[in-house]
Amino acid sequence: MKNLKIGNININKNQCIIIAEAGVNHNCNLRMAERLIKEAKKNGADIIKFQTYKADKLSVRKTPRFWNWDGELVKEGTQYDSYKRLDGFNEPEYKILKKLCKKYQIQFMSTPFDNEAVDMLDRIGVSAFKIASCDITNFPLLKKVAQKKKPMFVSTGASNIEEIKKALSYISRFNKKICLMQCTLSYPTKPEDANLLALNDFKKNFKNVSLGLSDHTLGYKIAAASVLLGVRAIEKHYTYNKGLKKSADHWLSINSLELKKLREDVDLLVSACGDGKKKVLKCEHLTRKLARRSLVAKKFIKKGERITENSLIPKRPGTGISPDHISSVIGKKAKRNIQKDTLLKESHF
Repeated sequence: MKNLKIGNININKNQCIIIAEAGVNHNCNLRMAERLIKEAKKNGADIIKFQTYKADKLSVRKTPRFWNWDGELVKEGTQYDSYKRLDGFNEPEYKILKKLCKKYQIQFMSTPFDNEAVDMLDRIGVSAFKIASCDITNFPLLKKVAQKKKPMFVSTGASNIEEIKKALSYISRFNKKICLMQCTLSYPTKPEDANLLALNDFKKNFKNVSLGLSDHTLGYKIAAASVLLGVRAIEKHYTYNKGLKKSADHWLSINSLELKKLREDVDLLVSACGDGKKKVLKCEHLTRKLARRSLVAKKFIKKGERITENSLIPKRPGTGISPDHISSVIGKKAKRNIQKDTLLKESHF
């Protein structure tokens, strides 16, 4: 896995970053946005991410919605209608978001959905860009973002491996700072559809990228488990109150308590992964010595007597001759008397 630096944060095998996907859960309210930023940092997020779009540039007006609208105030309408209600932030508001992130010492990131959003976020000083799953075939946008030379988190929901190969090959012409995110484009995602083992497909096909997970399952447990498959960047939709309305994402997001638990579990699992090499650990040295076995005299052995397998028994501790050397001991003559239950040594022969 390739190491990747986001501001002052490193993505590597020894650390998994957490991206709190605030999206538009600020409901176009700067006070709510500040609370999201403050609580995300307090509860363990490394990055807070927003979404930057204008409905007029994102969808034709009659495109049906594809998500569960339980969390929206208005139950009817199109994608355009939903996006239009939440596209009220402009450059002045994003500048404030960036300042608030600096105030609370958390990295600022956003997903741009058009070229103007890319330029605006770059002017403000975004730490990295996120490419939404729906834009993995949007090569004009991929090029625009890649040419900014900032780290890119590329989501892969509803994509096949050939589409991902094509997109990464194209992005790599301009930018090689990539974190590839496994994602299922279903809101919320059923646990059986999370397809975490797709990460093995990523490892096989993409050697020079970091691995991440953009997770839409409810709760935090599946996201935490992905660490065991090599994920070192986790993105979860985040809110401080799942009961809030307007944005459709509040109800399927994790809250502050769940974010804190995710941070704890992720850190625990990263530490449990080790370095991937099977070896004797320092904590095992004493146990190895005392729990393994040595060749021991099963009976009294007279001086000059030849050692046979019947005169030996493997017993603890493992400080003598290891039983895997028994063939080199059998047939040798004892140089002196060996008492029963004595650990054999080379000096005995």
